[in-house]
Amino acid sequence: MLSAEQLQEYNEQGYVAVRQLFTKEEAELLLQTSTSDSVISEKSYDLLDANGFKTRLALWYTPGDDVYGMMSRSRRMVTAVEQLLGGPVAHYHSKVMQKAPRTGGAWEWHQDYGYWYKNGFLFPDMLSVMIALTPSTIENGCLQVLPGSHKMGRVEHLNTGEQVGADQAKVDAYAKLREVVYCELAPGDALFFHSNLLHSSGQNTSENPRWSIISAYNRIDNRAYLPVQESSYTPLEVVDDDAILQAGTKGISDTADFLDKSQRIYQQTN
Repeated sequence: MLSAEQLQEYNEQGYVAVRQLFTKEEAELLLQTSTSDSVISEKSYDLLDANGFKTRLALWYTPGDDVYGMMSRSRRMVTAVEQLLGGPVAHYHSKVMQKAPRTGGAWEWHQDYGYWYKNGFLFPDMLSVMIALTPSTIENGCLQVLPGSHKMGRVEHLNTGEQVGADQAKVDAYAKLREVVYCELAPGDALFFHSNLLHSSGQNTSENPRWSIISAYNRIDNRAYLPVQESSYTPLEVVDDDAILQAGTKGISDTADFLDKSQRIYQQTN
């Protein structure tokens, strides 16, 4: 459960880091599973940044009984998300983010709600949670945020490489008001961030990979008016926190509802 101070930080800054939300053992298990998961490998695809560098990801919607689903449905995770969103939540999607050493591309400045709005969600009652599986540092392209930018509301987004980025003039104007914060994380740390928070990540110029899992949630009463995946409004079946270790290295099913690159009109990642 998040403290009053953590809730206040999220409301004021648009994000809050929770150190060791998941244990070192759990983070190692998630890393071991994801890096050896043949389905994740098969379903992953590359996206190019504005400079032609690529980053790789696999995205799916419905949380299963695999170790990833146990994480996204764990009581500690769901309780914190419901505190922040102020009501019962559904799992919108999860993704395994993979930045290779020396070649891992950047993510342009954007808001997640910049895309989710166009998917039919009328309100930004949504958030994302990034779980670091490896150390996330400035050198390997950690997440960068503009504190308090969620209070701007949604800004327009434009194509940048194979990505869609926020209106750079507005990003530059806000960056004159608040300094960029680099969110360095250790394995098992969690970063909760508002769907309207401006964020980006740099290229991985280090000798080490950067892997993370990002789970996105929607408040159940924020139902989209356009056809969307059922996961975005289906009540979560919460599991006990020990379910992650009990799942072991159980990977995801090849029948899971993955997003194909050709379908990603407005879907965006970090």
